[in-house]
Amino acid sequence: MTIFQAIIMGIVQGLGEFLPISSSAHLVLLPWLFGWKDMGLTFDVALHMGTLLAVVLYFWKDWVSLFKGALRRKPSNEKRLFWYLIIATVPGALIGYALEDKAATVFRSPLLIGSMLILMGLILYWADRKRQLRTLETMTLMDAVLIGLSQALAIIPGVSRAGSTMTAARLLSLTREDAARFSFLLSTPIIMGAGLLSVRHLNASDINLAFVVGIITAFIVGLLSISFLLRYLKTSNFKIFVIYRFIVGLGVILLFLFR
Repeated sequence: MTIFQAIIMGIVQGLGEFLPISSSAHLVLLPWLFGWKDMGLTFDVALHMGTLLAVVLYFWKDWVSLFKGALRRKPSNEKRLFWYLIIATVPGALIGYALEDKAATVFRSPLLIGSMLILMGLILYWADRKRQLRTLETMTLMDAVLIGLSQALAIIPGVSRAGSTMTAARLLSLTREDAARFSFLLSTPIIMGAGLLSVRHLNASDINLAFVVGIITAFIVGLLSISFLLRYLKTSNFKIFVIYRFIVGLGVILLFLFR
């Protein structure tokens, strides 16, 4: 892998992990479009390390508050939210582990990815038209379970982990900003789990300059993506991402059929 490829893939991971456009789809499509060799598990570990560092650093105060709340005996919003995040993580973790092999083979078809980009974009558009009535303080256990189940769909490239969880949260009438915040917090354990699953295949000899560049790039772009989306959703909706998903999805399908 060249340094240029490492930078490009790091940018894609940093953007796609936190914006509702599917990082896994873009990480599959870019090598397919440009004829690059498979980056392999080593680089997958690097990209996940980068985005994990980004979300932990950005929300470290939130996580400290959540952990403190979980350790206290008295009920609190922090304690409730901490356990909701744990519960919401379970479906994605179980399904991701069970379908790990299919995610690396069957689910990587460009035709499937293009179709899912369009389909989930349309669902996000429909969900985003609901009124914003609720905040994280009103979240219930059932809300957490439903958002967790939606996250499990992201095993299919093109669905988008961020997109599926934000869509589910909007369907439950959470504000756009709180839908994004819960999605980002929920990404911490699932990215950590994905990284740990991949790191078992990692050897010290696999770590090189491209590995380090991938981590740094994904980390920086991930931080910028989180900050951008939280600010953007204060005054705007998800329409721009829906349009992007439709254009890219349609382009991938046409390229696949006529290439």
